[in-house]
Amino acid sequence: MFTLAEVASLSDIQPTYRILKPWWDVFMDYLAVVMLMVAIFAGTMQLTKDQVVCLPVLQSTVNSKVQPGTSGKADFTTVETTTGQGEEKDSSGRRTNLDFQQYVFINQMCYHLALPWYSKYFPYLVLIHTIILIVSSNFWFKYPKTCSKIEHFVSILGKCFESPWTTKALSETACEDSEENKQRLTGAQSLPKYVSTSSDEGSPSASTPMITKSGFKFSADKPMIEIPSVTILDKKDGEQAKALFEKVRKFRAHVEDSDLIYKLYVGQTVIKTVKFIFILCYTANFVNTISFEHICNPKVEHLIGYTQFECTHNMAYMLKKLLISYISLICVYGFICLYTLFWLFKKKNTFNTLLKRSEKRVREESSFSDIPDVKNDFAFLLHMVDQYDQLYSKRFGVFLSEVSENKLRGISLNHEWTYEKLRQHVSRNAQDKQELHLFMLSGVPDAVFDLTDLDVLKLELIPEAKITAKISQMTNLQELHLYHCPAKVEQTAFSFLRDHLRCLHVKFTDVAEIPAWVYLLKTLRELYLIGNLNSENNKMIGLESLRELRHLKILHVKSNLTKIPPNITDVAPHLTKLVIHNDGTKLVVLNSLKKMTNVAELELQNCELERIPHAIFSLSNLQELDLKSNSIRTIEEIISFQHLKRLTCLKLWHNKIVSIPSSITHIKNLESLYLSNNKLETLPVAVFSLQKLRCLDVSYNSIAVIPVEIGLLQNLQHFHITGNKVDILPKQLFKCVKLRTLSLGQNCITSIPDKVSQLLQLTHLELKGNCLDRLPATLGQCQLLRKSGLIVEDHLFDALPSEVKEVLNQDTSIPFPNGI
Repeated sequence: MFTLAEVASLSDIQPTYRILKPWWDVFMDYLAVVMLMVAIFAGTMQLTKDQVVCLPVLQSTVNSKVQPGTSGKADFTTVETTTGQGEEKDSSGRRTNLDFQQYVFINQMCYHLALPWYSKYFPYLVLIHTIILIVSSNFWFKYPKTCSKIEHFVSILGKCFESPWTTKALSETACEDSEENKQRLTGAQSLPKYVSTSSDEGSPSASTPMITKSGFKFSADKPMIEIPSVTILDKKDGEQAKALFEKVRKFRAHVEDSDLIYKLYVGQTVIKTVKFIFILCYTANFVNTISFEHICNPKVEHLIGYTQFECTHNMAYMLKKLLISYISLICVYGFICLYTLFWLFKKKNTFNTLLKRSEKRVREESSFSDIPDVKNDFAFLLHMVDQYDQLYSKRFGVFLSEVSENKLRGISLNHEWTYEKLRQHVSRNAQDKQELHLFMLSGVPDAVFDLTDLDVLKLELIPEAKITAKISQMTNLQELHLYHCPAKVEQTAFSFLRDHLRCLHVKFTDVAEIPAWVYLLKTLRELYLIGNLNSENNKMIGLESLRELRHLKILHVKSNLTKIPPNITDVAPHLTKLVIHNDGTKLVVLNSLKKMTNVAELELQNCELERIPHAIFSLSNLQELDLKSNSIRTIEEIISFQHLKRLTCLKLWHNKIVSIPSSITHIKNLESLYLSNNKLETLPVAVFSLQKLRCLDVSYNSIAVIPVEIGLLQNLQHFHITGNKVDILPKQLFKCVKLRTLSLGQNCITSIPDKVSQLLQLTHLELKGNCLDRLPATLGQCQLLRKSGLIVEDHLFDALPSEVKEVLNQDTSIPFPNGI
């Protein structure tokens, strides 16, 4: 026979798994233990005391039942064993002709024939049924595909419960003012949808296209109340807490993709319910079959001599009481199973919404209103833990909250990036401004806002960047870079940026990454947008909202546009410079350019243009045009530039131009002409009729001859013809006495005329890569030329006279004449 300890071991589970057992499972476990005790007690009694006693029914006894004085009851024969004679007698002393062995035989025969089967096997049935119920209760802890997830969850839950960060986070949120907490819980209703500004001019309205068309959602975060730290989190505890956040995130992603644990739990509950109904149905029929008296007809008259026996079952009363107790326990067990099924199926057989009530309470008690909605097995496990003890779900909610994670990141970040460390990363940029570049951090350190003398702040790959009200201390900040950094701003911080920020660079992958508050910076002067604006997902591009930027002067778009968005004309009256870098995508539609009459600088780079767009000729205020890196082959339309009276700079470099039309002479005011990296073979005389030309760049073409007419360019200051096929320098070149830069490298020049000494203002002379055998000694007469500005082979420089080298090596600088 099994002992109680051996059978109870079937229900044994690891103590840590008990946190997943709600009250009904615990109650059912206790009921199962009681049922086990009933089975073992009944079995023990049956093995030790269970027996029947049978006596033959005599004819005289049967007749005596009708005699007076018997009260209608059977007069059972009493058997006496006569010592020494081996005979049995009845109560009247009548012999039965049966010996002791025959009585034993009859008792055993009638035990199996007369007793109902349920009386004999009741303890074993109870034991089997109870074992099945116990196995069904804990099968989800044992099944291979679920036990690993449960074990992992319990392990993470224990670490979350014991983590110092849990106590710190809950303690800090407990310190918050109750009214402030209430406002946070109802923040979606109480916070304004848009940023509230102090003036009507900067206040967005419901008709703002950026809001209605692009689908952006923006609400400025309220300034956070400074909560004093209740405990100090050391670095080790912080790292452990960050690891826990990552574990919870990965486990949630792994478990939320299925509901196997939930289905298995439902399945085992259904099995227990069916088992309860089955036990109740067949057991109720056998309650009345357990009786103390039984009639036995063994059909062994040829052995015994009697056909009928009266038998008594000495365990009948005990077994009946145990059976009634067992049925009562089963009924209680079954009602709990039905309640469990009702709890599981009351949400239309899905568990995804069961956590709503628990989540609401957890949010309220933990003060983390951002705890996300979870689903499937992850939701089921959390809800089971919540049924066990609400403290577990409350402390686990800390690691589901982004607010909590951001606080942890902020503590770790501020601990690592102190004011002194940030100061070491401040540098001077090309514009001699103090610049700080932060890359791939978990957030923006608070100490950044203490750098009050910072001019430029660059934030790159910081997904959780948040600009707090402390930025108002940075009074010198006028330029901000957000590279893949959808920064959030508090309301006070936005007000400061709106009034002080002048230049903003935004680099993004998807247009949705552009912070919505960017379009509300009314004092912004320069905006640089770098990212994909032409994908199917970005059709609702919010460039139309740029009209709110009423002081915007420079718009720089580096993307892959096929046309200039028509809505960009909203900012056309304000723009003075438009730059479009198209990364090789062909720009087809340019008609909207005609409306941008105030644009003074226009750059259309890498747009796969094959001709100069006609829309450009309508820009009467255009001063500089840059068509770099296109596919322009002919520039016959250049004659139309004569209508652009203010055009002074024309950049057609990095194209496929093979010739310069003579009509270029009509651009009277042209001062700079860039034609490098094309396919030019000659320079037409018409170029040299541009008397105001100060810079001419024809580098990296196939030009073999520099026309003598170059001497007509008396205002020429910069001449670049590097990387061509020039072999002779005309003497007229040195009549351009205002030349400051002369680039002649990588040609076929064999000698430099001595008249180079006439270039008294020359500061840069490139001669490297030619066929020179010497340098003229007259280089020493170029008063402003120094060795650093002379690009030539070392052996040629060393061959110069010592006095010339001494002049070129002088460090003193001579100021340029006025007007240069």
